[in-house]
Amino acid sequence: MFGFLKEKLKGALQRFTKGVDEKAKTEEVKEVVEKKAKPAKQKPVQKQKKIIKEIKKTVPPQKEKQKKEKVQEKIPEPVQEPAPEPVVEEKKEEKQGFFGRLKEKFFKKEETESEEEKPEEAEVEALAPQPEFEEPKTQEPKAEAEELEEQEESETEEEPEPAEKEGEKKGFFARLTETITKKTLSESAFNEIFEDLEIALLENNVAVEVIEKIKQDLKEALVDKKITRGKIEETIAFTLKKSIADLFNVKPIDLLSEAKKKKPYVIAFVGVNGSGKTTTIAKLAYFFQQKGMKPVIVAADTFRAAAIQQLEEHANKLNVKLIKHDYGADPAAVAFDGVKYAQLKQMDVVLIDTAGRLHSNTNLMDEMKKIIRVAKPDLKLFIGEAITGNDCVEQATQFNEAIGIDGMILCKADVDEKGGAAISVSYVTGKPILYLGTGQKYEDLKPFDTKLVLGHLGL
Repeated sequence: MFGFLKEKLKGALQRFTKGVDEKAKTEEVKEVVEKKAKPAKQKPVQKQKKIIKEIKKTVPPQKEKQKKEKVQEKIPEPVQEPAPEPVVEEKKEEKQGFFGRLKEKFFKKEETESEEEKPEEAEVEALAPQPEFEEPKTQEPKAEAEELEEQEESETEEEPEPAEKEGEKKGFFARLTETITKKTLSESAFNEIFEDLEIALLENNVAVEVIEKIKQDLKEALVDKKITRGKIEETIAFTLKKSIADLFNVKPIDLLSEAKKKKPYVIAFVGVNGSGKTTTIAKLAYFFQQKGMKPVIVAADTFRAAAIQQLEEHANKLNVKLIKHDYGADPAAVAFDGVKYAQLKQMDVVLIDTAGRLHSNTNLMDEMKKIIRVAKPDLKLFIGEAITGNDCVEQATQFNEAIGIDGMILCKADVDEKGGAAISVSYVTGKPILYLGTGQKYEDLKPFDTKLVLGHLGL
């Protein structure tokens, strides 16, 4: 099962992984070469700041000196009165004599102590003559120079770059290791190498909607992301596996538990001609018998030749009651009789077979809608051939739009080498796959399992 798709997917993935690795290396080398060939341009603001700093080392002191000299030239020197000579005081002391000095020392002690306590600055200010005009402050030139420097620095400052959070700060060796051991892939390079994988998927009847989803998932995982060397293949395989698994992310239906909730539980089977409805009905009748339930089969396909005889043959083999009318009878009437019989006889499950029809045949589709209105089935199952690929997906979509199917069973999955329908129909319709038909025997009906599909795909 899915052997062809598995081989194609394996080869395409190998080429895709190799392409990602080579493109990432090429872009990495190109980036390094460009960095070496084109040194980083300094911003004009940085250049101005550097020049101003160099000028400040020499020019500002000279300017400040010149400004000070000019200010000093403009200010006239204040006329100072001659300070009293200390010699005169000594002579005065000599004239007073020893006793006079001793008397002055003891009787004028307080005056001398108060005079000694005065600060020297006060004495200097008292002795210094007052200038005729207000003396300008000599620190003004320096203040002006400092203002000019601060203004220049504010003008040349760079816009602060957003600081990294403390937890995100990386040392030199950490950044170097990251650069050496990791690589990035651009979107254009990704689109170029994805083409091969896209062709492989299209060849295996994978729906376009599914391919777009896989492409988007891979792009989010690979493009402009740091990928550790040696883990590219692992990253791609993991992303593809997750992407395909998400295709079946719909609410499943447990047929057995649902059938036990109501008595009788009515199931209608729809699909195109030759899709395997009759055989699938016989397999499900056998399945319910094995679970201890009593099924009844309704032959509502009164159009196809030998359809009633074929169902009757299966019913006889399984010892199951068959409700039938003649050919050409109203299929809705046969379905109604089958439900009434099951109610009277306390049967557990009613399995209604309908004639195969193309979704493009308006009259037959209207007839099917009538059967649904009359029988009021609890579950409407679309039966499709897995080997028909995108045709199966299109048929399921049209039947869902017409009557609103609840789930699907894919027949002939055992001979389906491509597997496109199996991985596409559920995602496109939004309905779950209940079973896969894997043979002609009654027990050849396997419950659908995502792991089973991924295993057959080699993921």
